[in-house]
Amino acid sequence: MKEISITSFQNLKIGQAENAAAGTGCTVFLLGKDGAPAGLDVRGGGPASRESELLKPLAAAQVIHAILLAGGSAFGLDAAGGVMRYLEEHDIGFDVGVTKVPLVCQSDLFDLTVSDANTRPDAAMAYAACQNAEAGNYRDGNYGAGTGATVGKLLGMEHCMKSGIGSYAVQVGDLQVGAVVAVNAVGDIYDYETGKKMAGLLADDGKTFLDSELTALQAIDAQADKFVGNTTIGVVFTNAKFDKAHLCKIAGMAHDGYARAIRPVHTSMDGDSIYAVSLGDVAADQDVVGLLAARVMAKAILRAVRAAEPAYGFPSASTL
Repeated sequence: MKEISITSFQNLKIGQAENAAAGTGCTVFLLGKDGAPAGLDVRGGGPASRESELLKPLAAAQVIHAILLAGGSAFGLDAAGGVMRYLEEHDIGFDVGVTKVPLVCQSDLFDLTVSDANTRPDAAMAYAACQNAEAGNYRDGNYGAGTGATVGKLLGMEHCMKSGIGSYAVQVGDLQVGAVVAVNAVGDIYDYETGKKMAGLLADDGKTFLDSELTALQAIDAQADKFVGNTTIGVVFTNAKFDKAHLCKIAGMAHDGYARAIRPVHTSMDGDSIYAVSLGDVAADQDVVGLLAARVMAKAILRAVRAAEPAYGFPSASTL
């Protein structure tokens, strides 16, 4: 098993655009002229999403044409219109005779409390991300959907750390599996192989860690508006051939990567979501791909916090 670049997958273009001053952005995944089968598994209780019904096995559509990850919470869902315009201009979409309708799925994270709450990803920003995808401008860290991402928010933003977007991919023989994830978790981030905490809830000194799980367990009474401002959103890619029913299962197995690297995770006020996309025709076992998906997802989460730079007054793992 060797590491490869997330940008080495065929039939995949990744582009990012952001407003760094406002602390928000978006990351688009263009899935080839003919689209690709995709599945989705949502484990958080408060997702902000668009066209997620398309990915249920009973829905008629067998492929989609793009996935968009963005900030802005539910306000940012308007951004998918820019992806649709870009794809329609390039004659990509479901043919309805008078035009082609691009099928674009989107998930958003909450970054409104980072800098400017009134600036959110919009159609113009997403269109620019599509243009950037043609040149291939993907980078880990404070870019795209990871621009305003933070972690360790159980006690409020004054105790959190800067996170970002991260990627990790591997190849085993002909099989490729990779992940991209924007890490905006209420919880702490761990290196699952060593158990070492890499980022998360900070004590009052701004330098040492508190334990988010133990802190949460000290307040067992029901709370209003708890964990507001979270959601980790990611995509798993493989060159193996699967339909969307199998991809939904692979996306579910990839959530094991969230559980390995983030504590706590999948809370009622998170929107934790993972897409899974089939980009090729390699024959592979579904469970093997699911196991690899969990591994690369946990690695991508770790890379997201390691690649993040301090911003908006929040320290990052690189500074601690």
